[in-house]
Amino acid sequence: MTRQQTHLSKRPFAAILTILVCAGFGSFLILLGFREDARAWQVYLVNVLFCSAIAQGALLFSMIMHVTKARWSGALQNLSEAFAAFFPISFVLFFLLYFGRAHLFPWLGQDLHGKEVWLNVPFLMTRNLVGLMVLYGLGIAYVYHAFRCKTIPLGGAGGLRSLLGRIPVRPVDPSVCRDRMTTLAVLYMIAYALVLSLISVDWVMSMDPHFISTLFGGYFFIKAFYIGMGGLIILASILYLVHGEETRIDVAHFHDIGKLFFAFCVMWAYFLYAQVLVIWYGNIPEETHYLIERFKYQSWKLAFIIAFTAAFMIPFFTLLNRNVKMKPAVMLILTSLALTGIWFENLVMVGPPLRFDTQSLPLRIFDVLISLGFLSLLSGAVAYLLRLFPELFLNNGEKITR
Repeated sequence: MTRQQTHLSKRPFAAILTILVCAGFGSFLILLGFREDARAWQVYLVNVLFCSAIAQGALLFSMIMHVTKARWSGALQNLSEAFAAFFPISFVLFFLLYFGRAHLFPWLGQDLHGKEVWLNVPFLMTRNLVGLMVLYGLGIAYVYHAFRCKTIPLGGAGGLRSLLGRIPVRPVDPSVCRDRMTTLAVLYMIAYALVLSLISVDWVMSMDPHFISTLFGGYFFIKAFYIGMGGLIILASILYLVHGEETRIDVAHFHDIGKLFFAFCVMWAYFLYAQVLVIWYGNIPEETHYLIERFKYQSWKLAFIIAFTAAFMIPFFTLLNRNVKMKPAVMLILTSLALTGIWFENLVMVGPPLRFDTQSLPLRIFDVLISLGFLSLLSGAVAYLLRLFPELFLNNGEKITR
């Protein structure tokens, strides 16, 4: 497929994404207009955490493949770098959370028993934004050097790519470029663990300010890598089903990443089990109330059952079959289901402390539209970068070397 054909095929897709983004934004405003601010900001927070984690985890895949010098990932590694296009949007979306602080921090105005030094809005926002700036800066720098290591010309094709091509850059030795990528990848991995742990404590665990879990950060960034791979499989499946053998992706790629996805499906469930086991065994009121609050009402219990079934039970038993992992259409459905399960899990983690609609399943049409709007933002950012650099996944593009 030529670049012109790729350009022409983008129009219906771009129109759909634009409509969904507008519908999501409109739904958010409607909820605010009907004075359902708490609900609007809760759905906003769930989706910011969810979409940002997909982008952060997907890029981590490329860095792990680079540092371990893995050969099997091939085109999947190139595709995962496209998720960095969402980083600037994610940063802005996190900043906008400041305006919902009155509805996102139930601890405001409470006696925090000495935790006021850590739990105050200016310090919380500052440390989170600085952390994200470092994380995203490292990620974008890594992708920049990854592109320079490949034989992808930055000029041509108009738009942003043409602008990038006008920036004077000195030729760099490929070995030096790869060394820089390794350094940036290691730094990103460290920042990934630290920043996502910080976000999990500040935006999720702090909703129950007296709840303590030393496993919470690890659970959060393992989950981000799990859904990051899920997002990558969805992207690869769509490209393979649309462009077929014209892509650099083949069935073996799906089989290999399917095995890795299965492994992290088990690891996510293990971290969940380990956390619940410690709380049950310790039986300390400061910890047990976290679980009781989420299982007290049938609505939250139902949401958790959906999350666990979709994110673990179905992927686990389905991926035991070797042939399933080599079918892109099945993998597309399966990973979409797993990501839906993790979305529900995020809702269960964030929802109960804000105490709304606890008597019925906490999901309405406006919540769905807002979520689709966020997913469209993520999809649009990734698609935009792939349109700029179709060589990342098309066979007839420029040669890519590592």
